[in-house]
Amino acid sequence: MADDADAPPAVPGERQPHTRALRASPPGTARTPLDRRRVLAAGLEFIDQHGLEALTMRRMGAHLGVEGMALYRHVTGREDLLDGVVDLVVDELYGDPEVYLAPQHGWEDYLQRLAHGVRRIALAHPAVFPLIASRPPAAPWVRPPLRSLRWLESFLDALTSHGFSDGAAVAAYRAYTSFLLGHLLLEVSQRGVPISPLDDPEGAPEAGERSLAAYPLVRRLAPLLSEDESATEFEDSLENLLERLQRVRRESRPPGATL
Repeated sequence: MADDADAPPAVPGERQPHTRALRASPPGTARTPLDRRRVLAAGLEFIDQHGLEALTMRRMGAHLGVEGMALYRHVTGREDLLDGVVDLVVDELYGDPEVYLAPQHGWEDYLQRLAHGVRRIALAHPAVFPLIASRPPAAPWVRPPLRSLRWLESFLDALTSHGFSDGAAVAAYRAYTSFLLGHLLLEVSQRGVPISPLDDPEGAPEAGERSLAAYPLVRRLAPLLSEDESATEFEDSLENLLERLQRVRRESRPPGATL
């Protein structure tokens, strides 16, 4: 996994994902030689623009201005490409200046920053985010969206060094990842991203409108139900989670221990 290597450096003075500089060269410009990282960055760009279902090796080759077979020097196939794209997206957390690899202002600030960093990734790459939830992790106990062993180590160290017992830190990791995954998958699905091959976001609104005649209260409240409160809901849910983890932290300490 890419996370066990040294973290990629942040791009000085730039808040956008550090993959920006790796994107395909515009038509008519000198072509940069292909390497694995450039192929992965182009794969991310392609999925952002066209969606996951449109991705094929032939189309990727056309996107980069080469024959599809040329990509196999750098990735073994579509599955390897998708795994690499997931690693690349998770690595964007290292380049986010608002996210810290270690706490600088306490564990709660650390978790808040990390959560908002993951949300920024989900909103920047909504078509890729379901892959983060579904691709095989580095180990069976590594949970998405914090799929990286380095981020898992960082998370556990942040909590155990701030008064959490080992068991409480693991429980916090499970609760935190469940919160992030559930909320952010719901948020990207509301933006029309299919979460599974069975999803059909294009057809859902029309079917819903036809069925509302039998549900007058739902029809009356439809304008309120359709308001986008995702950011507020995310913040409120995160605050509630941190309050619960604070109780877990207190209860995990032996009687008389200093927090």
